[in-house]
Amino acid sequence: MPAARRPAKPPDEASLHEAALAYLAQYAATQATLQRVLDRRVDRWARAQGHELDAGEVAEARRLVSTVVARLAAAGAVDDAAFAVARARTLTRAGHSQRAVTAYLAAKGVAGETARAALPSGEDAELAAAVALAARRRIGPFRRPDAVPDEALRMRERGVLARAGFAQSVASRALVMERDEAENLLHRLRRG
Repeated sequence: MPAARRPAKPPDEASLHEAALAYLAQYAATQATLQRVLDRRVDRWARAQGHELDAGEVAEARRLVSTVVARLAAAGAVDDAAFAVARARTLTRAGHSQRAVTAYLAAKGVAGETARAALPSGEDAELAAAVALAARRRIGPFRRPDAVPDEALRMRERGVLARAGFAQSVASRALVMERDEAENLLHRLRRG
């Protein structure tokens, strides 16, 4: 007969802090993401306790998670604004629309105001992102030279950009650009 397992002690502030630092050493994260990661750790501990679970210990562990996240945010180890700026820049360069970038940041727990402030500014930022997507998908100015741009092809290409979240006016401008102009815009996007 197997020996009875002793219940594990509940996560304390020090163990949660170490777990948070280990996660942050590997991944950029928002406060909400770090909260979810540490909450899952507490959930795993609680499931392992089974019927011997004390509700007070779980509540205390959840309170400690919030304390650890707040302490790391105050220390600057977790910075939602810096995360938003870095991800917005990367996603825009990859050809994601501002609408898609805002949705991504919201899913990561970044506040709407912070997300909007992180978006690249300038009138050409959204157009440059659309051109980056066009280059990646080889449409518009980047389509094969032997492709005949009939109305059906143009409609499909506008559909690609529309599904990515670009406004029709931006999509149309991106698709009718000359290749040299589009490449210059991409170069400025990648430099800036």
